[in-house]
Amino acid sequence: MRSPCRWKQEPGGKSALCHEEPQREPITRRGAARSGLSYSVLEEARAMNPCHVTIFTLIFTALDPMVTTILYIYSCKKANIIQDIIHFNIFHSMADVWGTCLLRSSISLGAILGVTWNKTDGPRRLQTSLTPMTLVCYLIASYAMIKLLLFSEEEKPIQDPWFWSLLVWTCISSAVMLLTWKTMGEMTPCRQEGRPYSEVLEEQEGKKQDGEREMSGATVGRLLSYSKEDTGYLLTAFFFLLLCTLGEIFSPYYTGLVIDGIVVQRSLKQFSNAVVILAVLAVGSSFSAGLRGGLFTFTFARLNIRIRNLLFRSLVSQEIAFFDENHTGDIISRLTSDTTIVSDVVSENVNVFLRSTVKAVGVIVFMFSLSWQLSLLTFLGFPIIMLVSRVYGKYYKKLAKEVQTALARANSTAEETISAIKTVRSFANEETEANVYSEKLQQVYTLYKKEAIAYTYYVWSTGFTQLVLQISILYYGGHLVISGQTTSGNLISFVIYEFLLGDCMESIGSVYGGLMQGVGAAEKVFEFIDRKPKMVNDGTYAPEHLEGKVEFRNVTFAYPTRPTTQVLKNLSFTLYPGKITALVGPSGSGKSSCLNILENFYSVQEGEVLLDDGDIKMYDHKYLHTRVSMVSQEPVLFARSIHSNISYGLSSVPLEVIVSASKRANAHNFITEFQNGYDTETGEKGAQLSGGQKQRVAIARSLIRNPRVLILDEATSALDAESEHAIQQAMNSDLQGRTVLIIAHRLSTVEKAHNIIVLDRGRVVQQGTHKELMEEGGLYFQLVQRQVSGYGDQDEDYTRSLHDCTEQSRIKKTCQ
Repeated sequence: MRSPCRWKQEPGGKSALCHEEPQREPITRRGAARSGLSYSVLEEARAMNPCHVTIFTLIFTALDPMVTTILYIYSCKKANIIQDIIHFNIFHSMADVWGTCLLRSSISLGAILGVTWNKTDGPRRLQTSLTPMTLVCYLIASYAMIKLLLFSEEEKPIQDPWFWSLLVWTCISSAVMLLTWKTMGEMTPCRQEGRPYSEVLEEQEGKKQDGEREMSGATVGRLLSYSKEDTGYLLTAFFFLLLCTLGEIFSPYYTGLVIDGIVVQRSLKQFSNAVVILAVLAVGSSFSAGLRGGLFTFTFARLNIRIRNLLFRSLVSQEIAFFDENHTGDIISRLTSDTTIVSDVVSENVNVFLRSTVKAVGVIVFMFSLSWQLSLLTFLGFPIIMLVSRVYGKYYKKLAKEVQTALARANSTAEETISAIKTVRSFANEETEANVYSEKLQQVYTLYKKEAIAYTYYVWSTGFTQLVLQISILYYGGHLVISGQTTSGNLISFVIYEFLLGDCMESIGSVYGGLMQGVGAAEKVFEFIDRKPKMVNDGTYAPEHLEGKVEFRNVTFAYPTRPTTQVLKNLSFTLYPGKITALVGPSGSGKSSCLNILENFYSVQEGEVLLDDGDIKMYDHKYLHTRVSMVSQEPVLFARSIHSNISYGLSSVPLEVIVSASKRANAHNFITEFQNGYDTETGEKGAQLSGGQKQRVAIARSLIRNPRVLILDEATSALDAESEHAIQQAMNSDLQGRTVLIIAHRLSTVEKAHNIIVLDRGRVVQQGTHKELMEEGGLYFQLVQRQVSGYGDQDEDYTRSLHDCTEQSRIKKTCQ
């Protein structure tokens, strides 16, 4: 079976239009499966085959002049078309309409030659010139409508079917020419640089999917879909919107009756009745407008809350690597700034759009009832306004996304600086940070200037179009009044309706730009809402009894942000219940990475981490973090009471249990010294507490869970020797089968561990008790020496004991 044709470059530089390529597999579901493309995509690709598009355009280019000429001959009122052309009369002859087919055919033929001779740049050039070509097709169709108005001056009504057929064919052929132009601009050659057609299609489908992913489903329809729960409020608001709009629609009509009652009929009764009706319409419209606006505002305030909740729930469910890759300021900007823009812009613009659309429909009905000629003239100008709005909206949407990105960067800088203000102040770097923030704001300002310039051009173009349209309506309307085809009251009503319709179209145009701004912000929001965590905590294993044995078995790990740098390399060790194990090693050896993996913050690339011989991924998320608890070197407290911080993540915890955990963490004494005791507020990130106090509250927060595996990552680094000793005694007396893993640089913490694991560059290099490792020498011995030489007078006794131990190990090695 023969497949679709392909482009072929023949000798001499000439391009053949189409050559058949034998032995190509037909497009079937089986072939689609082998190529990795969906059957529907391949079917669409077959329909969009370049040769098919080119042949269709070529046929239509030849058919258009033939049909137009036949219709022109039968609609001609002269003896023959030669006389009609020689004695051309714009009110009787259709020669000028026939001439538009020559323009269409010339343009289509040029497009065919362009994409045939230059198959690489030809389609791209057609695509870039789509907007000007849309304007050309619109002008051709508009001229046909103007021709209808001119003919109506001489013949009322126009009953010639050939005349109507020629007008309709002119409009249809203009639309088809625009469609073929757009299609040829999107087509791809069957052969491109020696690659098969299927590969080109696959690449295009990939790009299409990438584009769809970038959109993240951010559409107005999806935004409104989140308001399904508020359907009742929206229907009520829409009801009052209809009442308000009806009042505004009927007002110009009765204004015309008032004018006719004064000028034409000179009837006080008709004048008074029209004025009373106008007053009732004004009161009812104002009342309905207030209720409509209030209901829409209330509904979309609920939408704001709903979107923020969805976004926040999505954020807290993401894997830890997500927060490593994204700045906190960017995330906060999405949660605050972007969601506000989405709800405010969409609520305001949806309200305006619905009101303007309903009003426009009613206005159009009344305009046609007053004068179809003036209505037709009016609608000739609105497509230009819509075209300008479309171009402006696309550009504004792009700018809106750039503005949101720039604002997020500025917010990130501000958040980082303010959160670390003590560090900034200690280095006297306030001016530099202010300059950095100013530079980020300058980028935002540049984008705002682009928005202002674009809006200026938009207002100029739409305003000029409306002004020309209004002058044309007044001139033609005056002609109709003078010729007796309409009344002065009808003309005044029509002019008012035209102003109303202009306002509606302007509102709809501005709504498009506003909605694009909201959609641009929504794309950022939905990007986070739609994001699926790369690491899902979907384990369900939750045994009633857990011993707490932990085993790292041949673990190899690299952080997602640095996938090529292995932090842990084939690492293996075991933590036993009832024992305290210490991880030591130089900075960057992988100690904190082990803790992060044990907390199931990251997934390992190779190997496995077992908890009671079960993979840690199998465990239920809440169960795991109730049985495995960690206290970090810089614990984070939340801006709430000490009571709430200690019981964080637990529900209905008695005060006696909180006090017991605080006593074991040596925190009860300083807590009771506060005026409000356990109800004392800790401030943002525990800023109202000292470093040692925060660490003791964090230790109490872990102990209250009675975990089977307790992880202490430099958890006592900010404590004095007495507090550290008290906490160690509490843990030693309360082991009871509990597994304790300690990371510490202070040897006073490490020395009493039952097992010490020494890491270096992601591998276990030594393992044993303090005494065994000191006798063995090696890396641990070197770390002890550095610690001994660095201690001060405050720990002199401990330093002396370590020094004696070091000397004994040296003598032993010398004797050996």
